[in-house]
Amino acid sequence: MIKLDAKRCGDEIYQLISDLYPICRSITGNGVRETLEIIGNHIPLRKVEVPTGTQVFDWVVPKEWNIRDAYIKDSSGRRIVDFHSSNLHVVSYSVPVRQVMTLTELKKHLFSLPEHPDWIPYRTSYYNESWGFCISHNQLQAMEEGEYEVVIDSTLDDGSLTYGEAYIAGDTDNEILVFAHTCHPSLCNDNLSGVALATYLAKYLQGRNLRYSYRFVFAPATIGSITWLSQNEANLYRIKHGLVAAVVGDSGNSTYKKSRQGIAEIDCAVMHVLEHSGQEYEVIEFSPWGYDERQFCSPGIALDVGRLTRTPNGCYEEYHTSADNLSLVKADKLADSFLKYATVFDILECNKRYINQSPKCEPQLGKRGLYRKTGGHKDVGQHELALLWVLNLSDGAHSLLDIAKRSGLIFSQIRDAAEDLANCGLITAAVDEENSTCRSCN
Repeated sequence: MIKLDAKRCGDEIYQLISDLYPICRSITGNGVRETLEIIGNHIPLRKVEVPTGTQVFDWVVPKEWNIRDAYIKDSSGRRIVDFHSSNLHVVSYSVPVRQVMTLTELKKHLFSLPEHPDWIPYRTSYYNESWGFCISHNQLQAMEEGEYEVVIDSTLDDGSLTYGEAYIAGDTDNEILVFAHTCHPSLCNDNLSGVALATYLAKYLQGRNLRYSYRFVFAPATIGSITWLSQNEANLYRIKHGLVAAVVGDSGNSTYKKSRQGIAEIDCAVMHVLEHSGQEYEVIEFSPWGYDERQFCSPGIALDVGRLTRTPNGCYEEYHTSADNLSLVKADKLADSFLKYATVFDILECNKRYINQSPKCEPQLGKRGLYRKTGGHKDVGQHELALLWVLNLSDGAHSLLDIAKRSGLIFSQIRDAAEDLANCGLITAAVDEENSTCRSCN
């Protein structure tokens, strides 16, 4: 299933990040629509508008926010802070402002990072009508006493929340969900890297022979996933596995956050890929804090959704600052993350249970051309060992992933052995009963 040019893949994902980087996004508004339009140039995307005031579980879809311009001018009329030089300068969801005020008054609405004096922080005020500017600490220090003209040319009106869906049909209605949040402005790792990765995963899966159907959801964090879940509650039973794609482009090691269940098939598949990656990695337990996995894993939803990142949110210095820019994400790391996601999907696609048709002692493999023709060797070849493991554990209860975990072999070796044994009639596929709990994780 996995055939790709890693360098080209990483370069293309990076280019999409570059294309999306200048756009000012928030949880609603035209920036999100523009982002989805660009994604739709790469994959078929259905855009959904959910009106302001719509009840979504315990939440309500908020007013729509858009911004045209914002600045701070000094007494000489010079723009010392300009929204068009960085869309991080304005606190997201700031209400309209047009005032002249003293520096003392203005400072109540200014945010900076003294520990990183050249960086601009990212701040929001989604559910508290207020306004503010984010500036570098050096800019703040350079401001002199006097009067300043302050303008935020924004609107906060009834409108809608916009999300996008890409659906790729497989042989069954059982789905694998991939979610990426679209609400951040010019921040590359968090989370344009997740948006771009999800786009290219969908592009990669198109036209392939798939067992599962795949649903890619591009929506704002928290309110977006809550809205999507509320709007699609009747069909959630189809989702068997899921991943939240975020912060996948930095140079840190891969980190997997388990689903709420912790022993779901998606958990075992991701951990198997990481274990055999030849790289350092970290696995962390589920907690109800982080990205949108906490919505998918809430007790009344209870989907098997994990989160596969590189350095987790909040754990790298550049997080939620202007330093999370195009220099932070690396094409080779994006390609590595892509390959890991694709390998996880490959495991889920091929993970089946079989029943040994000759279970009383080992069947003779040599006469079927599956075993080496001369005996007495000190070692047992990897393929031959995989054949024996598959035969021994093909009892209808163990999946191929279970066998890979138990044997210590790579899933692809177990899968290839199962194909050979099935072709010889020594094993047959078990009746397909959906079971998302992985025995090997118990």
